Amino acid sequence: MIATTTPSMLRALPAEHRQRLMRVAREVSFAQGTRLFEEGGRADRFWIIRTGTVELDMHVPGRRAAVIEALRHNELVGWSWLFTPHAWHLGAEAVTPVRAYEFDATAVRSMCQEDPAMGHAVTQWVGEVLAHRLRSARTQLLDLYAPYGAGSRV
Repeated sequence: MIATTTPSMLRALPAEHRQRLMRVAREVSFAQGTRLFEEGGRADRFWIIRTGTVELDMHVPGRRAAVIEALRHNELVGWSWLFTPHAWHLGAEAVTPVRAYEFDATAVRSMCQEDPAMGHAVTQWVGEVLAHRLRSARTQLLDLYAPYGAGSRV
């Protein structure tokens, strides 16, 4: 069964690692319509949504950006910060006013490097989020662009 939401930090990380991450968190707000990042931009931070909705989108040449997923309370916005080349693979926009915790990617990567158990836990969490986002992107793009019946098997 495919999960309908991404794994939250609260469920994915042991309390000790969550507490360490939260010590470097900064509270931020975004107005409706604010672009958090664009595909190809430098991925130097990430967020955990407290309130509001952020949509992830993908540039499709010759068409309007395809919305891949809507993220809400306790969900991770951004995974590209963890993996080289640290460039965003999607875009993100606040579709409502958003309050979030913001994390500096360099600081978190350093924490993970200094504590291998924490690094493993964070990598596992972000990897699960990434796998979910790939499934969502595939499903969304098939829904939008595949010919009717192209996915059916006889």
